[in-house]
Amino acid sequence: MRKTNPIRFSSAVGEAWMHCMFKVKYCHNIFDDELYREAMRMLLLEAAFEYDIPVGEIGFDANHVHFMADIGNYSRPQVAKMLRGPTAKKFFEFFPELKKSLFWDSGFWNPAYYLGNPRNIDDTIRYIQKQKYGTGSPLHDRRQTSLTAFAA
Repeated sequence: MRKTNPIRFSSAVGEAWMHCMFKVKYCHNIFDDELYREAMRMLLLEAAFEYDIPVGEIGFDANHVHFMADIGNYSRPQVAKMLRGPTAKKFFEFFPELKKSLFWDSGFWNPAYYLGNPRNIDDTIRYIQKQKYGTGSPLHDRRQTSLTAFAA
C-alpha cells in the first residue's frame, strides 16, 4: 500500500488510506449478479481515476462494496460525493431497467456510507479480501462451481 512517491500538496506531503464502504439503497442484492458487480467495479475505478484517488483492494458483498482508497487532501464527504455520484449515474445509464424496477426512480446508493482510517491496514485488507466477492473469497475464482450451476 505504501507509495514510493507520495502525493505532494501545497502544504502537505503524504497519503491517507481509508477503508470505504458504500451500501446499495433498499439493500437490494444486485452485486450477486456478476454483470452488475463488474460494471460497478469498472465505474468505481473510473471515477477514482477521474479525481486522482488511488484505489487499492476492492471487495463486494451482495449489497455493498468495500475498498481502500487514498483520499489525499480531500475530505471524507467530498470523496463520497465524487465516487458515489458518478458511479450511480453511469450505472443507471448502463442498466436503466433497474432504476424503475428496483430503485423506484430514486438513487442507487444508501445515503449512509463509511470512510474510516483503519487501525491495522493489513487486517483491513484481509477483511476486504474475505468479502463474498473479494479476492480472498472462494467465489472470486470463476472456475469454481456453485450450487446454482446444478439447478438447471
